[in-house]
Amino acid sequence: MTGAALTRIAEALERLAPPPQRAPDIGSAAAFVWHVTPDRLEPVAKVAKVELDLLVGVNRARDTLLANTRHFAQGLPANNALLWGARGMGKSSLVKAVHAAIRAEGHDLKLVELAREDLASVGRLLNVLRDAPARFVLFCDDLSFSHDDQHYKSLKAVLDGGIEGRPDNVILYATSNRRHLMPRDMIENERSSAISPSEAVEEKVSLSDRFGLWLGFHPCSQDDYLAMIEGYCAAYGIVVASEVLRAEAIEWQATRGARSGRVAWQFFTDLAARHGVHVG
Repeated sequence: MTGAALTRIAEALERLAPPPQRAPDIGSAAAFVWHVTPDRLEPVAKVAKVELDLLVGVNRARDTLLANTRHFAQGLPANNALLWGARGMGKSSLVKAVHAAIRAEGHDLKLVELAREDLASVGRLLNVLRDAPARFVLFCDDLSFSHDDQHYKSLKAVLDGGIEGRPDNVILYATSNRRHLMPRDMIENERSSAISPSEAVEEKVSLSDRFGLWLGFHPCSQDDYLAMIEGYCAAYGIVVASEVLRAEAIEWQATRGARSGRVAWQFFTDLAARHGVHVG
């Protein structure tokens, strides 16, 4: 092949390649979403969040995560955190509320959301954040792995860091409905069919052990459920007779067949609409 032909091929490949991405303007927002193809940090103008004081029934998890995040924002040692447990009990809401609370204290802490399906790109994301003049909470919501899922290997780049180590300015907070990030029946199936049962799922199960903090979220009691709704009413100035509020809230919960922080907010959204009050 002639030199001219090689030059034409190189020029054609260069035209096909995506243009280099501009360095993100980290100061442009408090939160970002990581996208791929092409890689970029998309600023979030307004984070959908609930005020920290409105999260009822999760006091221990709230205080622990708040203290850990404050330490990180101050440049002190801090742990990656796994928030696991019952659906709708405020795991992701707590992460966003804690981030907002720490920023309100004067710390320029950034929140970066990484979708589970983009975990394979986490190494490239860490390279972007490593030299940025800020501290980042890397947030992965609803994290779990199936039988043939290899994404968990990418997650180790954040938890273990490989040769380079996790950047000092990045910490990972993940939420999951599963304590070990994988279904219990999958754990039992692999143990029963493996040549070495004790090692069959060790690699995947031990992934959750790499989180320094495990914060459990359990189904709420009826008292907590009602307290959440009363807190929302007080925050938004909605006045309803206590016996009426209680009866309507319990009926709403019964029609859903569930009781959680999410159900409490859904009831309150309906209540606020009936009273002409905007929430958000």
